[in-house]
Amino acid sequence: MIACPTCRKKIEWSTDNVDRPFCSAKCKLIDLGEWASESYAIPQQTSDEEEIFSETLEVDPNKSFL
Repeated sequence: MIACPTCRKKIEWSTDNVDRPFCSAKCKLIDLGEWASESYAIPQQTSDEEEIFSETLEVDPNKSFL
């Protein structure tokens, strides 16, 4: 048994449930809506690429971009 990520209802993990890991299509759509509205987000660490393409880029003579 697992808990539906949206409503926490206990459901059996089964190939018969086409909406798994959700208990229903409704819970699946609620979850999709949360991602679409950006209520859910995966944290991103800053990278050198982000710094390179930033609008506030300051030229650093000690840094090579090649």
